[in-house]
Amino acid sequence: MKKSNKKNKKIKDLEKQYKKVASKKIISLGIFAIVLLLILIFRTAWISLVKGADYKESAYNQQTSIRVISPKRGTIYDSTGKPLAISASVDTVSINPNLIDNKNKEKIAKALSEIFELDYDSVLEKVNSNASFKNIIKKVEQDKITKLQEWMKTNKISRGINIDSDSKRYYPYNNLASSLIGFCGTDNQGLYGIEYTYDSVLTGTSGRITTLKDVNSNAIPDENRSYIPEENGSDIILTIDYNLQSIAEKYLKQAVIENSCSRGGNVVMMDPKTGSILAMATYPDYNLNTPFEPYNSSLADTWDSLSQEEKSSKLMEVYKNRAVSDGYEPGSVFKILTATIGLEENITEADIAGDFYCEGVMHVGDRDIRCWKRTNPHGSQTLRQALQNSCNPAFMQLGARIGTRTLYKYYKALGLFDKSGANFYGESSGIFHKEADVSSVDLAVMSFGQRIAITPLQLITAVSAIVNNGTMMQPRIVKQITNPDTHVTQNIDPITVRQVISSETSATIRSMMKSVVTSGTGKYAAVEGYTIGGKTGTSEPTEQNSKQGYVASYIAIAPTENTQVVLLVTLYAPQGSSHEGGQIAAPVVSQILSEALPYLGIPSDNTSHSSNDNTQNLVGLPDVKGKSFAEAKSILDNAGFKVKIHNSSEDENAIVMDQTPKAGAALQNNAIVCIYDSDDTNLRTPVTIPNLKGLSLEDASEKLRDVGLNISYEGSGRVISQSPSYNTQIEEGSIIKIILKQLIKDVH
Repeated sequence: MKKSNKKNKKIKDLEKQYKKVASKKIISLGIFAIVLLLILIFRTAWISLVKGADYKESAYNQQTSIRVISPKRGTIYDSTGKPLAISASVDTVSINPNLIDNKNKEKIAKALSEIFELDYDSVLEKVNSNASFKNIIKKVEQDKITKLQEWMKTNKISRGINIDSDSKRYYPYNNLASSLIGFCGTDNQGLYGIEYTYDSVLTGTSGRITTLKDVNSNAIPDENRSYIPEENGSDIILTIDYNLQSIAEKYLKQAVIENSCSRGGNVVMMDPKTGSILAMATYPDYNLNTPFEPYNSSLADTWDSLSQEEKSSKLMEVYKNRAVSDGYEPGSVFKILTATIGLEENITEADIAGDFYCEGVMHVGDRDIRCWKRTNPHGSQTLRQALQNSCNPAFMQLGARIGTRTLYKYYKALGLFDKSGANFYGESSGIFHKEADVSSVDLAVMSFGQRIAITPLQLITAVSAIVNNGTMMQPRIVKQITNPDTHVTQNIDPITVRQVISSETSATIRSMMKSVVTSGTGKYAAVEGYTIGGKTGTSEPTEQNSKQGYVASYIAIAPTENTQVVLLVTLYAPQGSSHEGGQIAAPVVSQILSEALPYLGIPSDNTSHSSNDNTQNLVGLPDVKGKSFAEAKSILDNAGFKVKIHNSSEDENAIVMDQTPKAGAALQNNAIVCIYDSDDTNLRTPVTIPNLKGLSLEDASEKLRDVGLNISYEGSGRVISQSPSYNTQIEEGSIIKIILKQLIKDVH
């Protein structure tokens, strides 16, 4: 009994102990369950409240495809409708990294880097990113796109790589108006010139397509799919004319090369009635399609040896539109303004005998200021004669009569202190002394255009106002903006700025400028059949800027009644035999206007006459194409020409396929005519044009005949210009045009 009680007690103790342990386990499990529940609640809250947006975005990115639709950049046209800057269709390659399988990532990165010649590590970084969209390369030509498509097909890659239509900027005429038009970067954003200043107009707005895709990259029909269409950029129509621009650039380049102008040159042509820029050329120029490459052979030879900073500096210099960005001392062309102010203020008249006197030198302040003709001074002069002679002392005397205050009033009215308001890239304004600080010496030299700085654009705008019956027009480079999608057109109408002088003063100045060409230092700018007015300019560098060199310039108006064209030619730091505007810039004016005025349909002055006998003894060249060589030679011999046969078959019965010069050309007796039996360029003989400057007509004709070239001439006297330029390679039998003028001993 006793043993049984002990046993029962032991069992009860064990049960009690078991229950106690069990109770602890239950409590522990309960606590664990509660903790786990709290963790789950916390985790759920963390995911939904804190990280929810991130996970939602990640899920959205994995299911979403975003494709950018690039707009077409607007076209830039000249005033006649020729496209100067166009956007052609190309492709852009992009990826959706979240849609690319991990096993394919390295393979895709390798293919993309090899096909498009990209850095593998950079491409791999994009492929491995968590982004929904990454650009790989823009502006891809079709041959490389075809390679990518073939690779994707071969490797069965159907998702994650996008090929989208894009556009690439092209410039059909390469260097034409390069400093004016500017160019775009790889992202189609304008970087310089018109491309930059009108970037917001030209660019347009990108479109976007957002779609949901399944695991196989197929689009899922979904009401959340969004499509935002692109808006193409607007087209811009400029005021410049392709043909006038080409004429200006041709003769500017020739002048810079022939006169070794170390700092180049520029030409601006303006319609004074509207302010429209008809041509704006700068040389050296560059190819707009390859703007980051060396722009001439000389620079190309040393390109690899230059530092990146030096390369950038060289390119930045040629990008500049110096006609609007660089101020310069205008020199004697500025005398037009001083004369205008003196006339308008009734301080002088054009033809008062003995109104001014030149002794060759004039003492002002603490120094002597000399006339360019100091050894044989001009003596007593009228204002007209002073302008014809470009006499510095006469204009110093006139400037002193006018005074600084009045001069500055007109300078402001003529826009010399301000930018034009025409939205040119990189435009700067004039640099003058503060009015209160102008000394007697400053006033004297300022009166003939020294120790001040204005841009060519400011000068031509001021002179245009003076000859436009005194009405100043704001320069205009864009005349129309058109939306190609809606066809809505915005006309940029001419803007009248103000009336600066009277029409009477304007007429007097035009008459005086005409005298400069007919009887003064500006004779070399004359154009047969037209009344041309002009003014020469030669500005010398200061002692502090002696390396800048001289600036030779010439400003011309045509015709002198009802002026329709104002032309400014500026040549910087000429290193040739002359640095004077009348000697080297005036002939360029004559060359440009000789072609520009007939093109513009401006009628010639029938009362004009010339000693030019160019029309005498000229014979029209017959058309011998399609005839046998024997027959062609007989016809040309009988017409008085010297025939050069280029017959690859040496068969007299062979047929003439081409001739140089072309049929219809007016040639002198014994001129050279080349005939060919094929278009093979190997039959053509290249000839180097000799330098004819300063020669008589007879000597120039003989020199050209000796090398197998023909001559066309205008005027009489000595050769002052030739086209094409000397040292140029040209085909045998071609015609070289020369302009002859009576040489003047001194042309300032």
